[in-house]
Amino acid sequence: MERKLLNRIKVVLAEKNKSNKWLSEQLDKDPAIISKWVTNTTQPNVEMLIQIAKVLNVSVDDLLRTE
Repeated sequence: MERKLLNRIKVVLAEKNKSNKWLSEQLDKDPAIISKWVTNTTQPNVEMLIQIAKVLNVSVDDLLRTE
């Protein structure tokens, strides 16, 4: 079964020169959860996606794959 890459959190973190650990601290989330989001193993819910966008100073659209 092919895993779909649904979000661009990893890419945006790299563009902003931020780490998974930094994001976990900003969101007060376990680093393991952030790792699952970054690797597209699981997806954050809509409310969390909005928080991630705010922390990274990007739009939600910037975090989602549209292709």
